[in-house]
Amino acid sequence: MICKFLISTATFLGLVASAAAADLPAEKGPPVYAPPPPVFSWTGVYIGGQVGYEWGSSSNTYFGPLGGFIGVGHHNDQGIVGGGHVGYNYELGGLGLGTGGFVVGVEGDANGSSYDGSGLLAGIIGRHDSTEFDGSIRGRVGIAFDRALIYGTGGVAFGSIRNTATNFNTGGFDSATTGRVGWTVGGGVEYAIDNNWSVRVEYRYTDYGTFGFNLLNATGGTLVTDRVHDTDNRVQAGFSYKFDEAPPPAPPVVSKY
Repeated sequence: MICKFLISTATFLGLVASAAAADLPAEKGPPVYAPPPPVFSWTGVYIGGQVGYEWGSSSNTYFGPLGGFIGVGHHNDQGIVGGGHVGYNYELGGLGLGTGGFVVGVEGDANGSSYDGSGLLAGIIGRHDSTEFDGSIRGRVGIAFDRALIYGTGGVAFGSIRNTATNFNTGGFDSATTGRVGWTVGGGVEYAIDNNWSVRVEYRYTDYGTFGFNLLNATGGTLVTDRVHDTDNRVQAGFSYKFDEAPPPAPPVVSKY
């Protein structure tokens, strides 16, 4: 009888202990959310700088005081160009290129340069021109192969062109600085080193159109009009820093117990 009582008591205590253990809180914590690594995109605002070599030409057509044709001249220009740029890219998918796609954007730049050149008129009048400042506002369209971007660019160009004429015999000279609006077109290759920094190589051709420069002192009081047509080429290397887009909110953590 005592033996049966002890067995029943032990069985009862075992059931009570099991039920109490089932009511204890679980020691296993909620699962840790590991966000996926960021996917690279060309989309975003960026700033950067560039430096390169510029070469081109100045074509001159001279007319007398009554508009009569006098002659033509030509000289080459060259120099170092460098400055900064700011822009925005937006990447579109759908090309079947993995993470790549179309990239469209807009960019503006401003540069200083040592670009200049000299020529000679009638053997005694030295002609000199220089472009100390230029800039542009351009569209950009390209194809991205993940972190590599091949693009074309084109738009409006601005330049401040200084022209001088000096008579080597008399010392008389004329000088004028003209603000010009023209067009520019080119293309390049850009590569993203990481999600923010990228490097590029670019070529551009710029045409500032034709404008007039009057010679009076250099010609001894005879008005001569020089119709100037300036064009230039440039090859430049640069870098950009792209600001991160605002990250999407993290999805809620759902746990099963």
